[in-house]
Amino acid sequence: MKRLFGTDGIRGAAGAFPLDPETVTAVGAALTRILARDRDEEHPRLLIGRDTRESGDWIERAIASGARRAGAESLAAGVIPTPGLAYLARTGGFSAGIMISASHNPYRDNGVKVFSATGYKLPDEEEAGVEALVLDRAHPLPGPEYSPPSVPEAPPGLVETYLEFLKASVPPGVTFRGLKVVLDCANGASSEFAPRIFRDLGAEVEAVYCTPDGRNINSGCGSLHPDGLAQKVTDAGADLGIAFDGDADRSLFVSSDGRVADGDVLIYQAAAHLKRVGRLNGGVVVTTVMSNLWLERGLAEMGVTLARTQVGDKYVLEEMLRTGAVLGGEQSGHIIFTDRATTGDGILTALRLVEIMRTRGESVSDWLGQVQAYPQVLLNVRVGSRPDLESHPVIGAEAARVRDELGDSGRLVLRYSGTESLARVMIEGTDRGLVESLARRLAGVIEDQIGAA
Repeated sequence: MKRLFGTDGIRGAAGAFPLDPETVTAVGAALTRILARDRDEEHPRLLIGRDTRESGDWIERAIASGARRAGAESLAAGVIPTPGLAYLARTGGFSAGIMISASHNPYRDNGVKVFSATGYKLPDEEEAGVEALVLDRAHPLPGPEYSPPSVPEAPPGLVETYLEFLKASVPPGVTFRGLKVVLDCANGASSEFAPRIFRDLGAEVEAVYCTPDGRNINSGCGSLHPDGLAQKVTDAGADLGIAFDGDADRSLFVSSDGRVADGDVLIYQAAAHLKRVGRLNGGVVVTTVMSNLWLERGLAEMGVTLARTQVGDKYVLEEMLRTGAVLGGEQSGHIIFTDRATTGDGILTALRLVEIMRTRGESVSDWLGQVQAYPQVLLNVRVGSRPDLESHPVIGAEAARVRDELGDSGRLVLRYSGTESLARVMIEGTDRGLVESLARRLAGVIEDQIGAA
């Protein structure tokens, strides 16, 4: 069992274990030692990026300090989207890329994601090696009074290669001219990137939530809070809106009349297009257990198989690589195109979906008109312990009764959050009243049995 890494790196409250200065410094040292051992690199080269959280600077310096003490050279890419950091780790000749971000979480949280030189997240066995060194404290660490120096900046042209890669992903002959779009950058890592790219491609851009102050990342904006964007799109008379999250690895679309198209809608449209042009390898699309049942049935109608994984882009990607699928993602808007990238990229997703829209002469409203989503309810219960939910004598029995009542007309997904002390109850079905009632009932049982005091 992992002790530091979750499904998306190391994450927690900035300043508290495992993101306290001592442990973060130890992570930098341990990662360097693992790279030196497993990759036969005496002096690994690390590229460090971060989003706009106020804690990003000291975490960056602490990681680089530990890495330097273990023999690594580190360069700072500055504020950059997570997928941009992964791209540069893969193409820039680095031993690894380290991204400091807690994605869609509030500013008080932060995290450390590690990408190998291939652009993929660090393999499980190497994460385990880092954990062992960190938790066993098998390396010298500075005292609490130590203040690490700033990290040398990467050459400006390095980050520019990521921007050029994104713009080059739009095929020649596809123009964004005449398109009016509102971009919600969540006061995060896309704030300097997304507006520039869309403008360079010819779109008329209104950029909102692009003034990060270290604490306003994801605060009432971005892909978790698209209502504000929806209002701005209708007020501006724009063709569409696009909302990113704090580290720009996911995106959602908003129609001209203010309706939200989530990741399921975008995956469906991407799958239809790729199948039409003969580029949907194997006729398989990978999503998680959270994707709506309409997506599964809609894909089946076009002869496409939906493969489901547990929640987490890491598991989606693993299944994509196993099956050879070129398209996969999550309802949250984290979408992966393996023919173009090694990880989900919110800006790349936005560009590709706009490309599809322009090529087919359609709109987000047209896409939403093709959707008949099943009512879906997600309830979170804060818990004080984490026993196996399905085998719990009371919770498991109630879950079985819920499934019996749903029958073939719905689904129940019962799981724990990978980053918070929450149990998540997701129920979908044809009858909204029944779905809501069953979700509240099961959530109540969980709270009675293991709810936090």
